[in-house]
Order: sequence, then C-alpha cells, then structure tokens
Amino acid sequence: ITPGFLDKVIRALKRWGYDIVPLDEACDRSVRLAQSRRFACITFDGAAKDLITHGYPVLARHGVPFTVYVPTAFPDGLGEAWWLALEAVITREARISLVIDHREQRFNVFTPAEKYELFAYLESWLRKLPPAELSLAIRDLCSRHSVDLAALTREASMDWADINRLAADPNVTIGSATVHHHLLANLRDAEAQREIAMGKAVLETALRRPVRHMAYPFGDRDSFRRSEIVLAEQAGFVSAASAIGGVVQSEGRTGLHMLPRIAWDGRSRSLRALKVLMAGVTLPREKSAPMATLDLG
Repeated sequence: ITPGFLDKVIRALKRWGYDIVPLDEACDRSVRLAQSRRFACITFDGAAKDLITHGYPVLARHGVPFTVYVPTAFPDGLGEAWWLALEAVITREARISLVIDHREQRFNVFTPAEKYELFAYLESWLRKLPPAELSLAIRDLCSRHSVDLAALTREASMDWADINRLAADPNVTIGSATVHHHLLANLRDAEAQREIAMGKAVLETALRRPVRHMAYPFGDRDSFRRSEIVLAEQAGFVSAASAIGGVVQSEGRTGLHMLPRIAWDGRSRSLRALKVLMAGVTLPREKSAPMATLDLG
C-alpha cells in the first residue's frame, strides 16, 4: 500500500461516515446492541519497517487510531522473513534451483508471469513445512542464490526503538503476532501455546503494559485451527484477529477470538471495491505472505 493510497482510504472512510476507532473500542462495540454508527479499525500485520517510515506519517497527520501486530523475534533480530527472501530470489534470478522433497529441482523464470507462478508454487510448498524444515529450505535457497536472509529481515523489520516510538503514541495499540510468525497449524499444541504465550510475555516486558490483542500469523483458514483459538483465549487475549474476510457483526455475533478482517495488500487500488467489501460482501482471496497490510474490520 502506498502512502498516497492509505491517505485516500482514510479520507474515504471519513467521507462514508465511518468512525475510525481503536481496537479496544471495536471489540466493545461488537458485543453491544446494534448501533446506527458504522465503525472501522485499521490494523497492520508484521511490524514492517515501512509502516513507521511511510505509513505512520500519514496516520499521524490524520490523527486516526490503528493497531500494529508484532512478532517479537523480528525486532529481536531473530526472525526469518522467508517470504521476502523467496521474493528477492525470484525477482533477481532467471534460473533457480533448490531441493523439494529430497529432490533437486530447477526452474527457468524469465517473464513476470513465470515469476509470479513460481512464487505462488513455492510459497504454497513452504507454508506446508514444519518451521525447522522451512528454515532449512529457505536458508538453502538463499545460500545458493547469495541472498543474506538475516540482513534482509533486519532491514525490513522494525526494531524495539521503532516499536517503543509507536507505543508512546496514544493512538497506537500494540498487539502480538506470536514470536516467530510461524503458521500455528504446523505446530504441536504445546509449541503453539508457547508461541502465543511468549509473544504476549515478551511484548508486555518490553512495553511495560498489558498486551490485550493478537493476530494469527498469516491468518487464513489453513494457518490456524480451533485449538489455537482456545489457546489465544486462555492466554488472556481480549481478541485475536484472523485474515479471513468479513465484517464484525453486532450484538456479540462475531467471536472476538476469531475477528474477521478485510485485508488490503496493495494489489487493488479500487475504493469502490473496498466500499463493497465493507458492506459485508465476501469474495475469495488468494493466500498472501504477511506484510504491512491495511486490514479494515
């Protein structure tokens, strides 16, 4: 999402008569009796560096509240943005090799269409791997094609100074996106519980305040299970956001630990389409890697 489009979205929400509210208020409104005022809550996944460098000035200028979901391994310098590494390799290289299911595979990708097709194929494969196997696979790919995964991740991620700067703004809510931003569905229950609980604990220690909200990493239907919804509630989160399309229903009809969101990742610039989705129309969405998305719930 460009800063210019973000500015247009915020202006459109105001023009359409939406109250832009903090996440706490969005949760509160969702369990009250039906109200005549419509509301929107702006959220960003992954704590990407470009949010604070490009998005925050726009949001601050408008004075609107928003939420940032932080995977704590990334400001610690321990995360692996494998989706960015995959993108970097495919963007730069015309001939790509890697090991898939113990077999050496080679791909020739010269056109943009071929590159998009290969990214979709490899992303789908990587998403199915347990975290340890995914890490080995992406490190092997980066080693073969001279991509510095650690440096790429650090450059793309906020550090703790950035997060504390945002946390000092009363318009900003900091939420958790676990520790390593693994797909929770690929973890055993004990591992998923540790990711959820530790993400909360690390943020609360760093910020010296309660952390009341989380987002499921990736957030689509394949990325988490019913058991993770229960774990989020047991960990003490007031809400847990998915990336499953939809709008919040009034009178408690929407479960706070499976909040729907309208994910907007920059591939569409249509305010008309956004307005239709905010009216409650749901459309099938492609799986996408986490990035600084504008999610309107």
